[in-house]
Amino acid sequence: MIRTILSIAGKPGLFKLVSQGKNMLIVESLSTGKRTPAYAHDKVVSLGDISIYTTEEDRPLAEVLDAVKAKAEGKAIDVKGFADDAAVRSWFGEAVPDFDSDRVYTNDIKKVLNWYNTLLAAGITEYQPKEEEVSEEVKGEE
Repeated sequence: MIRTILSIAGKPGLFKLVSQGKNMLIVESLSTGKRTPAYAHDKVVSLGDISIYTTEEDRPLAEVLDAVKAKAEGKAIDVKGFADDAAVRSWFGEAVPDFDSDRVYTNDIKKVLNWYNTLLAAGITEYQPKEEEVSEEVKGEE
């Protein structure tokens, strides 16, 4: 599901991929619903391509979002309500106990928590791809 959700450098918030053109993407803001173009020179990253450093292997963002959702009991997280950076890291450590505290910065954690809130507000609560989507992606690569 989050493969079609994009983060664009320099633009606040998250965007849903609507259409692709020759040298641009048409994206829709999850928060405002406004459609805008994203050009080839913009740094666009799919949330499905992002992972978090852990002490073992990197964990896909979808798994991390599921862990955050479980810890937050499906509710929004008051990111600004944390007392300090240590409180943010402690809370995230309870949700994702194996995250690499040396390589994952507090700003990264805050970004993940803000993305979780944005997705939740947009009604997106399923982060893992469904079985049909996985099999279609595999077929497309053959």
